[in-house]
Amino acid sequence: MAGIYIHIPFCKSKCAYCNFFSVVSEKRRDDFLDALKREAEARKDYLGEEEVKTVYFGGGTPSIMRASEISEILDCLKKNYKIAAASEITLEANPDTVSKESLFAYKSLGINRLSIGIQSFFDDDLQYLSRKHDSKHARQVLEWAQEVGFQEITLDLIYGIPTLTDEKWRKNLEIFFSTGFNHLSAYALTVEEKTALGQRINKGVAAPVCEDATIRQYEILCEATENHGFEHYEISNFARPGHYSKHNTIYWKGEKYLGLGPSAHSFDGVSRQWNVAGVKDYCESYSFEREQLTPDDRYNEYIMTSLRTMWGVDLEYLRLNFGEKYAEKFEKGVENHISSGKMFRKDQNFILNDNGMLFADGIAAELFF
Repeated sequence: MAGIYIHIPFCKSKCAYCNFFSVVSEKRRDDFLDALKREAEARKDYLGEEEVKTVYFGGGTPSIMRASEISEILDCLKKNYKIAAASEITLEANPDTVSKESLFAYKSLGINRLSIGIQSFFDDDLQYLSRKHDSKHARQVLEWAQEVGFQEITLDLIYGIPTLTDEKWRKNLEIFFSTGFNHLSAYALTVEEKTALGQRINKGVAAPVCEDATIRQYEILCEATENHGFEHYEISNFARPGHYSKHNTIYWKGEKYLGLGPSAHSFDGVSRQWNVAGVKDYCESYSFEREQLTPDDRYNEYIMTSLRTMWGVDLEYLRLNFGEKYAEKFEKGVENHISSGKMFRKDQNFILNDNGMLFADGIAAELFF
């Protein structure tokens, strides 16, 4: 299975916590669309003969694009790639950029999965994050998405916000479960120094994140999703069985994907490459950097991504794809994590439990070659 990621760089405004590449000016929007189609055609051999089973519009704010523009992009992809008939096509959407009419138009194009960035159903949390929608409109958008007929909808929520109490976090989760949606992406608020929020915290203008509150709300999240029959299939992702994000699972399982657009990343199994991060540069002279991965690199990436999931690290896969020395290092390295209760073994798979996932990055680093 292979996937294509489309990076739409435009936003109405920049959220205070966001560290992804995006711009608030749309003056090069037409140029961007032309450049994206040129890149898609130029890189049509990147995935070889792989059938493309997922297409993901991320950003930025993909829902800022008109349905006619999304249609142009999809037509270009179908012309140049083997897009599976039953492919998963996802569009990220912000509540302040969609209407019932635009959602209907997206669905008519074949978009069959929405990822809606709600973040919180409380206005003070949204204001802290510099989100442009309010809680009332957020609920309205969810109703529209259901009325239009989307079957697969992901809700994005953020916990660990200084304005978010445990009681409010439980209420956010209650509202999510009441929708009947099958997928939840819940992220701990992470503050990067160079973001507007990072600068505000450093100046003492905004309250800092409390690690104890974040851990407590993570535990509330894990308990609530389990009680409602959701599987914790990746650190930040929860779904009813069979409703995982197929596109994101490609990343976590180390399968091939092509990234189109400024700052987009690609992986062909042996190397990674990433596009220039700038709309002007991307439009005028598309360029990218490339890194050939060593066996150590590929092993480390497999460990890092696999430990984030409910499938864990497959010891037999390590032996077959990397060799005995890698498998032995891994087996020896996980002993203390099993004895400390952060990890368990199921047949040939080594899996972090909910508590262990809190330390996933550190555990993975200890196991790197």
